[in-house]
Amino acid sequence: MKILAVCGFGVGSSMILKMTIQKAMREIGVEGDVINTDISDSTGHNADAVFSSPDFIGDLEKRFKNKDVKLYAIKRYSDLSEVKEKVQDLVDSKK
Repeated sequence: MKILAVCGFGVGSSMILKMTIQKAMREIGVEGDVINTDISDSTGHNADAVFSSPDFIGDLEKRFKNKDVKLYAIKRYSDLSEVKEKVQDLVDSKK
């Protein structure tokens, strides 16, 4: 499984989100790659899902509209329970 953690510049907040996603994956027992990136570079990656701020979801929907990629809006990047819920949804959708 490959997940993108996306923010405006692909540095600070996406790195926090990436670490939270990785922790959630470990707790659920799922293996995969998590890459942090910015919106512009996000479409250059093949991914199963994109996690980002609700503010960016509209733009990401346009960028990924012809790709089979699930988009998840995350309000609090360091909230493990919120992120874990979305990771579990992704895992369940792949079954």
